[in-house]
Amino acid sequence: MSCQSVISLPWTKWLLLGFIILVTAVFLGDFAEPATAAEVKKPSPEQLKKILADFDQYAETARQAWQVPGMAVAVVVDDKVVFAKGYGVKEVGGAEKVDEHTIFQIGSTTKAFTAALVAMQVDAKKLDWQDRVVEHLPQFQMFDPWVTRQFMVEDLMAQHTGLPQYAGDNEAIMGFDRAHLIHSLYYLKPATSFRSSYAYQNIPFLVAASLVEKYTGKSWEDNIKTSLLQPLGMTSSSTSLEDFNTAKNRTFLHIMQDGKVVALPRDWAYNYWVYTFGPAGGINSNVIDMAKWVRLQLGQGKFQGRQLISPKNLEYLHTPKTVMGPMGGAMSFYCEGWVLSERRPYPLIWHTGGTTGNNTIVALVPQANVGLIMLANLNSGLPFDLTWTFYDRFFGNPPKDWGKIIKEKEASEQKAKSALKPPAQPA
Repeated sequence: MSCQSVISLPWTKWLLLGFIILVTAVFLGDFAEPATAAEVKKPSPEQLKKILADFDQYAETARQAWQVPGMAVAVVVDDKVVFAKGYGVKEVGGAEKVDEHTIFQIGSTTKAFTAALVAMQVDAKKLDWQDRVVEHLPQFQMFDPWVTRQFMVEDLMAQHTGLPQYAGDNEAIMGFDRAHLIHSLYYLKPATSFRSSYAYQNIPFLVAASLVEKYTGKSWEDNIKTSLLQPLGMTSSSTSLEDFNTAKNRTFLHIMQDGKVVALPRDWAYNYWVYTFGPAGGINSNVIDMAKWVRLQLGQGKFQGRQLISPKNLEYLHTPKTVMGPMGGAMSFYCEGWVLSERRPYPLIWHTGGTTGNNTIVALVPQANVGLIMLANLNSGLPFDLTWTFYDRFFGNPPKDWGKIIKEKEASEQKAKSALKPPAQPA
Protein backbone atom coordinates (compact mmCIF):
# COMPACT_ATOMS: atom_id res chain seq x y z
CA MET A 1 0.00 0.00 0.00
CA SER A 2 1.36 3.43 -0.94
CA CYS A 3 1.98 6.23 1.54
CA GLN A 4 -0.77 8.24 -0.12
CA SER A 5 -3.36 5.61 0.69
CA VAL A 6 -2.11 5.07 4.22
CA ILE A 7 -1.91 8.72 5.20
CA SER A 8 -5.09 10.76 4.86
CA LEU A 9 -4.61 14.42 4.06
CA PRO A 10 -6.45 15.96 7.02
CA TRP A 11 -4.57 13.67 9.39
CA THR A 12 -1.16 14.74 8.10
CA LYS A 13 -2.14 18.39 8.05
CA TRP A 14 -3.40 18.52 11.61
CA LEU A 15 -0.59 16.32 12.86
CA LEU A 16 1.89 18.79 11.36
CA LEU A 17 0.11 21.84 12.77
CA GLY A 18 -0.22 20.24 16.19
CA PHE A 19 3.43 19.29 16.18
CA ILE A 20 4.52 22.81 15.25
CA ILE A 21 2.39 24.30 18.04
CA LEU A 22 3.75 21.77 20.52
CA VAL A 23 7.43 22.15 19.74
CA THR A 24 7.14 25.91 19.48
CA ALA A 25 5.69 25.92 22.99
CA VAL A 26 8.48 23.61 24.11
CA PHE A 27 11.14 25.71 22.42
CA LEU A 28 9.92 28.96 23.90
CA GLY A 29 7.77 28.04 26.84
CA ASP A 30 10.14 27.53 29.71
CA PHE A 31 13.66 27.87 28.45
CA ALA A 32 14.28 31.48 27.44
CA GLU A 33 16.75 33.22 29.69
CA PRO A 34 16.54 36.93 30.58
CA ALA A 35 18.69 39.19 28.47
CA THR A 36 21.37 41.35 29.99
CA ALA A 37 23.11 44.50 28.85
CA ALA A 38 26.53 43.03 29.60
CA GLU A 39 29.10 43.24 26.83
CA VAL A 40 30.33 39.81 25.86
CA LYS A 41 33.47 39.12 23.89
CA LYS A 42 33.03 36.99 20.80
CA PRO A 43 35.12 33.83 20.48
CA SER A 44 38.64 34.22 19.13
CA PRO A 45 39.42 32.41 15.83
CA GLU A 46 40.94 29.54 17.81
CA GLN A 47 37.97 29.36 20.15
CA LEU A 48 35.52 29.48 17.24
CA LYS A 49 37.32 26.61 15.55
CA LYS A 50 36.92 24.51 18.70
CA ILE A 51 33.26 25.53 19.12
CA LEU A 52 32.47 24.51 15.55
CA ALA A 53 34.32 21.20 15.86
CA ASP A 54 32.42 20.32 19.03
CA PHE A 55 29.15 21.51 17.53
CA ASP A 56 29.75 19.36 14.45
CA GLN A 57 29.99 16.26 16.63
CA TYR A 58 26.97 17.27 18.67
CA ALA A 59 24.89 17.94 15.53
CA GLU A 60 25.36 14.40 14.23
CA THR A 61 24.62 12.87 17.64
CA ALA A 62 21.48 15.00 17.97
CA ARG A 63 20.32 14.15 14.43
CA GLN A 64 20.41 10.48 15.24
CA ALA A 65 18.74 10.98 18.60
CA TRP A 66 15.83 12.80 16.91
CA GLN A 67 15.66 10.09 14.18
CA VAL A 68 16.06 12.69 11.45
CA PRO A 69 17.30 10.96 8.26
CA GLY A 70 19.19 13.97 6.91
CA MET A 71 19.93 17.64 7.47
CA ALA A 72 22.28 20.44 6.52
CA VAL A 73 23.67 23.20 8.75
CA ALA A 74 25.48 26.45 8.03
CA VAL A 75 26.92 29.12 10.33
CA VAL A 76 27.72 32.72 9.39
CA VAL A 77 30.08 34.88 11.46
CA ASP A 78 31.17 38.39 10.49
CA ASP A 79 29.75 38.10 6.96
CA LYS A 80 31.57 34.82 6.28
CA VAL A 81 30.28 31.27 6.05
CA VAL A 82 32.48 29.59 8.65
CA PHE A 83 30.67 26.25 8.62
CA ALA A 84 28.50 24.40 6.08
CA LYS A 85 27.90 20.68 6.13
CA GLY A 86 25.37 17.97 5.32
CA TYR A 87 24.52 15.06 7.61
CA GLY A 88 22.74 11.77 7.02
CA VAL A 89 20.81 10.77 3.92
CA LYS A 90 18.22 12.25 1.59
CA GLU A 91 15.87 9.30 2.00
CA VAL A 92 15.54 7.03 5.01
CA GLY A 93 17.11 3.68 4.18
CA GLY A 94 18.91 5.17 1.18
CA ALA A 95 22.59 5.72 0.54
CA GLU A 96 22.58 9.15 -1.11
CA LYS A 97 24.10 11.63 1.32
CA VAL A 98 22.82 15.10 2.16
CA ASP A 99 25.40 17.80 1.50
CA GLU A 100 25.47 21.57 1.83
CA HIS A 101 23.95 21.93 -1.66
CA THR A 102 20.93 19.66 -1.04
CA ILE A 103 17.60 21.42 -1.63
CA PHE A 104 14.91 21.44 1.07
CA GLN A 105 11.55 23.16 1.41
CA ILE A 106 12.19 26.02 3.83
CA GLY A 107 8.54 26.38 4.88
CA SER A 108 7.56 29.39 6.95
CA THR A 109 11.03 30.89 6.97
CA THR A 110 9.74 32.13 3.60
CA LYS A 111 7.59 34.65 5.51
CA ALA A 112 10.65 36.79 6.17
CA PHE A 113 11.32 36.96 2.41
CA THR A 114 7.80 38.24 1.78
CA ALA A 115 8.20 40.76 4.59
CA ALA A 116 11.45 41.91 2.95
CA LEU A 117 9.61 42.52 -0.33
CA VAL A 118 7.10 44.70 1.53
CA ALA A 119 9.97 46.58 3.18
CA MET A 120 11.37 47.28 -0.28
CA GLN A 121 8.05 48.81 -1.30
CA VAL A 122 8.14 50.96 1.83
CA ASP A 123 11.66 52.04 0.83
CA ALA A 124 10.28 52.91 -2.61
CA LYS A 125 7.53 54.97 -0.92
CA LYS A 126 4.78 52.98 -2.61
CA LEU A 127 3.24 52.34 0.80
CA ASP A 128 3.94 52.70 4.51
CA TRP A 129 3.73 50.32 7.44
CA GLN A 130 0.82 52.21 9.00
CA ASP A 131 -1.18 52.56 5.78
CA ARG A 132 -4.60 50.94 5.85
CA VAL A 133 -4.62 47.86 3.61
CA VAL A 134 -7.91 48.94 2.00
CA GLU A 135 -6.21 52.12 0.79
CA HIS A 136 -4.13 49.89 -1.49
CA LEU A 137 -6.39 46.84 -1.93
CA PRO A 138 -10.04 48.03 -1.78
CA GLN A 139 -11.28 44.46 -2.18
CA PHE A 140 -9.65 43.42 1.14
CA GLN A 141 -12.26 42.44 3.74
CA MET A 142 -12.17 40.90 7.19
CA PHE A 143 -15.25 39.54 8.98
CA ASP A 144 -15.60 42.68 11.10
CA PRO A 145 -16.01 45.91 9.06
CA TRP A 146 -14.18 47.92 11.72
CA VAL A 147 -11.21 45.56 11.54
CA THR A 148 -11.24 45.86 7.76
CA ARG A 149 -11.01 49.64 8.02
CA GLN A 150 -8.29 49.59 10.69
CA PHE A 151 -6.12 46.79 9.29
CA MET A 152 -2.66 48.23 8.56
CA VAL A 153 0.11 46.90 6.34
CA GLU A 154 2.21 45.94 9.36
CA ASP A 155 -0.71 43.92 10.78
CA LEU A 156 -0.53 41.51 7.83
CA MET A 157 2.74 40.02 9.06
CA ALA A 158 2.51 40.49 12.85
CA GLN A 159 0.26 37.51 13.78
CA HIS A 160 -2.38 39.42 15.74
CA THR A 161 -5.36 39.34 13.39
CA GLY A 162 -7.76 38.03 16.04
CA LEU A 163 -8.42 34.90 13.97
CA PRO A 164 -8.03 31.37 15.35
CA GLN A 165 -4.68 29.66 14.77
CA TYR A 166 -4.16 28.63 11.13
CA ALA A 167 -7.58 30.00 10.13
CA GLY A 168 -8.57 28.94 6.63
CA ASP A 169 -5.47 26.87 5.94
CA ASN A 170 -7.38 23.73 4.98
CA GLU A 171 -8.84 25.53 1.99
CA ALA A 172 -5.44 25.34 0.28
CA ILE A 173 -5.37 21.59 0.84
CA MET A 174 -8.80 21.37 -0.79
CA GLY A 175 -7.31 22.93 -3.91
CA PHE A 176 -8.47 26.54 -3.63
CA ASP A 177 -6.14 29.22 -4.99
CA ARG A 178 -4.62 32.31 -3.35
CA ALA A 179 -7.40 34.65 -4.50
CA HIS A 180 -10.00 32.41 -2.86
CA LEU A 181 -7.97 32.17 0.35
CA ILE A 182 -7.70 35.95 0.58
CA HIS A 183 -11.43 36.34 -0.09
CA SER A 184 -12.21 33.77 2.61
CA LEU A 185 -10.94 36.18 5.28
CA TYR A 186 -14.36 37.86 5.02
CA TYR A 187 -16.03 34.68 6.29
CA LEU A 188 -13.59 33.71 9.05
CA LYS A 189 -14.96 34.68 12.44
CA PRO A 190 -12.45 36.06 14.95
CA ALA A 191 -11.54 34.23 18.13
CA THR A 192 -10.17 37.30 19.95
CA SER A 193 -10.13 41.05 19.57
CA PHE A 194 -8.02 42.51 16.80
CA ARG A 195 -4.38 43.04 17.88
CA SER A 196 -5.10 41.66 21.36
CA SER A 197 -3.20 38.37 21.19
CA TYR A 198 -0.85 36.20 19.16
CA ALA A 199 -2.25 33.51 16.85
CA TYR A 200 -0.26 32.10 13.94
CA GLN A 201 -1.66 32.69 10.44
CA ASN A 202 -0.65 32.10 6.83
CA ILE A 203 -3.32 33.80 4.68
CA PRO A 204 -2.45 37.40 5.65
CA PHE A 205 0.97 36.89 4.07
CA LEU A 206 -0.83 36.25 0.77
CA VAL A 207 -2.38 39.70 1.13
CA ALA A 208 1.07 41.17 1.79
CA ALA A 209 2.26 39.54 -1.42
CA SER A 210 -0.71 41.07 -3.28
CA LEU A 211 0.45 44.52 -2.19
CA VAL A 212 3.88 43.86 -3.67
CA GLU A 213 2.35 42.49 -6.86
CA LYS A 214 0.19 45.60 -7.27
CA TYR A 215 3.12 48.02 -7.19
CA THR A 216 5.61 45.95 -9.14
CA GLY A 217 3.34 44.46 -11.79
CA LYS A 218 5.02 41.12 -11.21
CA SER A 219 3.95 37.93 -9.43
CA TRP A 220 5.24 37.13 -5.96
CA GLU A 221 7.40 34.41 -7.52
CA ASP A 222 8.97 36.86 -9.99
CA ASN A 223 9.52 39.42 -7.25
CA ILE A 224 11.29 36.88 -5.06
CA LYS A 225 13.52 35.93 -7.97
CA THR A 226 14.41 39.39 -9.27
CA SER A 227 14.46 41.35 -5.99
CA LEU A 228 16.09 38.84 -3.65
CA LEU A 229 17.30 35.54 -5.09
CA GLN A 230 19.21 37.00 -8.03
CA PRO A 231 20.82 39.97 -6.18
CA LEU A 232 21.89 37.61 -3.39
CA GLY A 233 23.25 35.01 -5.80
CA MET A 234 20.84 32.37 -4.47
CA THR A 235 21.08 30.49 -7.74
CA SER A 236 19.90 27.13 -6.39
CA SER A 237 16.74 28.50 -4.79
CA SER A 238 13.27 28.44 -6.35
CA THR A 239 9.56 28.89 -5.66
CA SER A 240 7.65 26.08 -7.36
CA LEU A 241 6.72 22.46 -6.82
CA GLU A 242 8.08 21.60 -10.26
CA ASP A 243 11.46 23.09 -9.37
CA PHE A 244 11.53 21.11 -6.13
CA ASN A 245 10.52 17.84 -7.76
CA THR A 246 13.03 18.14 -10.62
CA ALA A 247 16.03 19.31 -8.57
CA LYS A 248 18.82 16.76 -9.00
CA ASN A 249 20.13 17.24 -5.48
CA ARG A 250 17.06 17.46 -3.30
CA THR A 251 15.85 15.72 -0.20
CA PHE A 252 12.79 13.56 0.32
CA LEU A 253 9.90 14.41 2.65
CA HIS A 254 9.54 12.26 5.76
CA ILE A 255 6.91 11.81 8.45
CA MET A 256 6.76 9.77 11.62
CA GLN A 257 4.16 7.01 11.31
CA ASP A 258 3.52 4.56 14.15
CA GLY A 259 6.90 5.39 15.63
CA LYS A 260 8.72 4.79 12.34
CA VAL A 261 10.21 7.34 9.94
CA VAL A 262 8.55 6.99 6.53
CA ALA A 263 9.56 8.70 3.27
CA LEU A 264 6.74 10.13 1.19
CA PRO A 265 6.83 9.41 -2.54
CA ARG A 266 8.89 11.85 -4.58
CA ASP A 267 5.70 12.86 -6.44
CA TRP A 268 3.49 12.92 -3.32
CA ALA A 269 0.11 14.18 -4.52
CA TYR A 270 -0.59 16.65 -1.72
CA ASN A 271 2.64 18.64 -1.83
CA TYR A 272 0.99 21.42 -3.84
CA TRP A 273 -0.48 23.19 -0.78
CA VAL A 274 2.98 24.44 0.24
CA TYR A 275 3.20 26.40 -3.01
CA THR A 276 -0.37 27.67 -2.88
CA PHE A 277 0.85 29.31 0.31
CA GLY A 278 4.00 30.43 -1.51
CA PRO A 279 4.38 33.86 0.19
CA ALA A 280 3.93 32.15 3.56
CA GLY A 281 6.05 29.05 2.96
CA GLY A 282 6.92 28.18 -0.64
CA ILE A 283 10.66 28.70 -1.18
CA ASN A 284 13.05 25.81 -1.89
CA SER A 285 16.69 26.33 -0.94
CA ASN A 286 19.89 24.94 0.53
CA VAL A 287 22.12 26.15 3.36
CA ILE A 288 24.67 27.72 1.01
CA ASP A 289 22.02 29.99 -0.47
CA MET A 290 20.34 30.60 2.88
CA ALA A 291 23.67 31.73 4.32
CA LYS A 292 23.56 34.60 1.82
CA TRP A 293 20.10 35.51 3.09
CA VAL A 294 21.46 35.52 6.63
CA ARG A 295 24.36 37.75 5.56
CA LEU A 296 21.82 40.26 4.22
CA GLN A 297 19.98 40.26 7.55
CA LEU A 298 23.17 40.67 9.57
CA GLY A 299 24.51 43.28 7.13
CA GLN A 300 21.71 45.79 7.82
CA GLY A 301 20.12 45.11 4.46
CA LYS A 302 23.36 45.29 2.46
CA PHE A 303 24.93 42.41 0.55
CA GLN A 304 28.32 42.66 -1.14
CA GLY A 305 28.16 46.43 -1.19
CA ARG A 306 24.61 46.68 -2.52
CA GLN A 307 21.87 48.07 -0.25
CA LEU A 308 18.77 45.97 -0.95
CA ILE A 309 16.74 47.06 2.10
CA SER A 310 17.29 50.23 4.11
CA PRO A 311 18.72 49.68 7.61
CA LYS A 312 15.66 51.43 9.04
CA ASN A 313 13.16 49.10 7.43
CA LEU A 314 15.23 45.98 8.03
CA GLU A 315 15.27 46.89 11.72
CA TYR A 316 11.51 47.39 11.51
CA LEU A 317 11.15 43.78 10.32
CA HIS A 318 13.07 42.62 13.41
CA THR A 319 11.16 44.86 15.83
CA PRO A 320 8.54 43.25 18.15
CA LYS A 321 4.91 43.86 17.24
CA THR A 322 3.01 41.15 19.14
CA VAL A 323 3.60 39.70 22.60
CA MET A 324 3.78 35.94 22.44
CA GLY A 325 3.87 35.66 26.24
CA PRO A 326 6.06 35.35 29.33
CA MET A 327 8.44 32.50 28.73
CA GLY A 328 10.67 31.15 31.44
CA GLY A 329 11.30 34.56 32.99
CA ALA A 330 11.83 36.22 29.61
CA MET A 331 9.59 37.28 26.74
CA SER A 332 9.16 36.44 23.07
CA PHE A 333 7.55 38.60 20.43
CA TYR A 334 6.39 38.21 16.87
CA CYS A 335 7.88 40.85 14.58
CA GLU A 336 7.29 40.97 10.79
CA GLY A 337 7.92 37.42 9.60
CA TRP A 338 10.44 36.96 12.43
CA VAL A 339 10.34 36.14 16.14
CA LEU A 340 12.48 37.88 18.75
CA SER A 341 13.27 35.93 21.92
CA GLU A 342 15.19 37.31 24.87
CA ARG A 343 18.34 35.38 25.60
CA ARG A 344 21.59 35.95 27.46
CA PRO A 345 23.55 37.98 26.46
CA TYR A 346 21.64 39.12 23.34
CA PRO A 347 18.17 38.58 21.89
CA LEU A 348 17.80 35.89 19.25
CA ILE A 349 15.86 36.68 16.08
CA TRP A 350 14.56 33.53 14.44
CA HIS A 351 11.82 31.71 12.59
CA THR A 352 11.07 28.08 11.95
CA GLY A 353 9.51 26.42 8.93
CA GLY A 354 7.59 23.18 8.74
CA THR A 355 6.10 21.55 5.65
CA THR A 356 4.77 18.02 5.48
CA GLY A 357 8.17 16.42 5.68
CA ASN A 358 10.79 19.19 5.91
CA ASN A 359 11.81 21.33 8.89
CA THR A 360 13.83 24.55 9.04
CA ILE A 361 15.20 27.21 11.35
CA VAL A 362 16.97 30.48 10.59
CA ALA A 363 18.42 32.27 13.64
CA LEU A 364 20.28 35.57 13.96
CA VAL A 365 22.12 37.52 16.63
CA PRO A 366 22.74 40.90 14.96
CA GLN A 367 24.68 42.31 17.93
CA ALA A 368 27.29 39.58 17.48
CA ASN A 369 27.00 39.30 13.68
CA VAL A 370 26.33 35.57 13.88
CA GLY A 371 23.64 33.40 12.34
CA LEU A 372 22.69 29.76 11.92
CA ILE A 373 20.61 27.85 9.36
CA MET A 374 19.40 24.29 9.67
CA LEU A 375 17.36 22.40 7.07
CA ALA A 376 16.08 18.89 7.87
CA ASN A 377 13.92 16.25 6.20
CA LEU A 378 11.73 15.36 9.20
CA ASN A 379 9.77 17.56 11.60
CA SER A 380 11.17 17.27 15.13
CA GLY A 381 12.62 19.27 17.99
CA LEU A 382 16.07 19.13 16.38
CA PRO A 383 16.12 22.73 15.04
CA PHE A 384 15.54 24.10 18.53
CA ASP A 385 18.00 21.67 20.10
CA LEU A 386 20.79 22.72 17.73
CA THR A 387 20.01 26.43 17.84
CA TRP A 388 20.01 26.73 21.62
CA THR A 389 23.07 24.49 21.91
CA PHE A 390 25.06 26.52 19.39
CA TYR A 391 23.97 29.80 20.98
CA ASP A 392 25.11 28.69 24.44
CA ARG A 393 28.45 27.40 23.19
CA PHE A 394 29.14 30.48 21.09
CA PHE A 395 28.48 32.86 23.98
CA GLY A 396 29.94 30.68 26.72
CA ASN A 397 26.68 30.08 28.56
CA PRO A 398 26.46 27.20 31.06
CA PRO A 399 25.84 24.00 29.06
CA LYS A 400 22.40 22.41 29.03
CA ASP A 401 21.18 19.16 27.54
CA TRP A 402 18.58 20.83 25.31
CA GLY A 403 17.65 17.60 23.59
CA LYS A 404 16.73 15.97 26.89
CA ILE A 405 14.93 19.08 28.14
CA ILE A 406 12.82 19.40 25.00
CA LYS A 407 11.95 15.71 24.84
CA GLU A 408 10.91 15.66 28.49
CA LYS A 409 8.74 18.70 27.91
CA GLU A 410 7.21 17.11 24.81
CA ALA A 411 6.38 13.97 26.79
CA SER A 412 4.78 16.03 29.54
CA GLU A 413 2.72 18.03 27.04
CA GLN A 414 1.65 14.87 25.24
CA LYS A 415 0.59 13.25 28.51
CA ALA A 416 -1.48 16.29 29.42
CA LYS A 417 -3.02 16.34 25.96
CA SER A 418 -3.91 12.65 26.17
CA ALA A 419 -5.63 13.18 29.50
CA LEU A 420 -8.04 15.59 27.82
CA LYS A 421 -9.43 12.93 25.48
CA PRO A 422 -13.20 12.39 25.93
CA PRO A 423 -14.32 9.07 27.43
CA ALA A 424 -15.33 6.30 25.10
CA GLN A 425 -19.00 6.22 24.15
CA PRO A 426 -20.94 3.62 26.16
CA ALA A 427 -21.85 0.50 24.25
